[in-house]
Amino acid sequence: MVTAFPRSQPALPMSISLDVTTELLAIYGSPLYVYDGDRLRQSIQHITQAISYPHARLCFASVTNGNLALLKIFREVGWGLHANTPGDIYLGLHAGFHPSQIVYSGSNLNSEDMAQVLQWGITTFNLDSLSQVQLLCKMEHARDRNLKLGLRLNYPPLTGDSRIGVQPEEFPEAIALAHQAGLTITGLHFYRGTGTNATKAFTQVIDEVIAIAQQLPDWQYLDFGGGFGYPYRHEGAAFDWYEFGAELGDRLQRLDRPIELIIEPGRAAIAGCAVLFTTVVSTKWQAEKQIVGVDTTVANLSVPSVHGGYREIIALSQPGGNTSLATCHPTDVCGNTTYSRDYLGRNCLLPVLKPGDLLAILDVGAYGYAMSSHFLHRPRPAEILLENGTRRLIRQREDYNILLLNQLL
Repeated sequence: MVTAFPRSQPALPMSISLDVTTELLAIYGSPLYVYDGDRLRQSIQHITQAISYPHARLCFASVTNGNLALLKIFREVGWGLHANTPGDIYLGLHAGFHPSQIVYSGSNLNSEDMAQVLQWGITTFNLDSLSQVQLLCKMEHARDRNLKLGLRLNYPPLTGDSRIGVQPEEFPEAIALAHQAGLTITGLHFYRGTGTNATKAFTQVIDEVIAIAQQLPDWQYLDFGGGFGYPYRHEGAAFDWYEFGAELGDRLQRLDRPIELIIEPGRAAIAGCAVLFTTVVSTKWQAEKQIVGVDTTVANLSVPSVHGGYREIIALSQPGGNTSLATCHPTDVCGNTTYSRDYLGRNCLLPVLKPGDLLAILDVGAYGYAMSSHFLHRPRPAEILLENGTRRLIRQREDYNILLLNQLL
């Protein structure tokens, strides 16, 4: 569930005004995802400038958002792509990324998946088990592809209790498996965790991660992964990219040879550039609490149990979206189903609302549409991109025919 509170000024991206929103909803319908491309580019620039280490490359973690128009923005600014699945790769290739710009860091590919990824020309693999190393080494022509192989690290003091990764004591066996196939393990992939805003959670482990990487005799690259957070609670801690970039770069510069660095921001880069607009369709009161029904559902947001539930919600029924706390009431914002957990927000402080008013659910660029589904059997909204004063449809609204797709009677 989402619990949200208004700020003195709404945090709509600057190019998304009430007039623009009203016009877009009239054309493309409600609910509607709207992305601010200018704000996205600002976020990308901020992260890029913070990672000043000369041998670094940034790869967008497309698990957070796979829209081709948005992926193309990352490609245009020189980022690569981080893929968790073959589907991530497929989308990346269609967005124009060269296979050499895509880093695969996934788990549990079967032989058909592995063959497909190789056929697509991917050359950088971070593998999460000895079984996956063994499978890759058995693939036809694997030794002819000039592959860069890394191991995803599983080391509880640093990675927590995770199912993913290879333990340091397993490194020798992984190296031997690769050598038997004429391949070499040259990289280490470190993943701190999902949505972490504490900068020190990353900086304080740099030395230990490097020490573990040095156990690989042919070490050439360090993939410091993703998991970088975004401050959905805007009064809370935010990840400090400049502090992180300076400390990680300093440690790598001290080494006796250049090591390639890969960084995989996802949520941190894209979360803040998007808003899900929804229309109030009903209101009622239960004692002092306002119950507001809207025309969207939790199926159009990330799964709270997976990626957290907090999103700030603001009312656009007042000019500019500003609302005095004195005129606000505890409000539950409910989706358009009878699913008992279909709450977009609980105990929000919102003004008295009426059918036809607009609400904005902020910061949905990551794990918004990407984790939306047909659960509750509602077609998914359209997506709009605003950039340089222009607007364009980047994904069509679904209709009910989508629910019959691939079904056989």
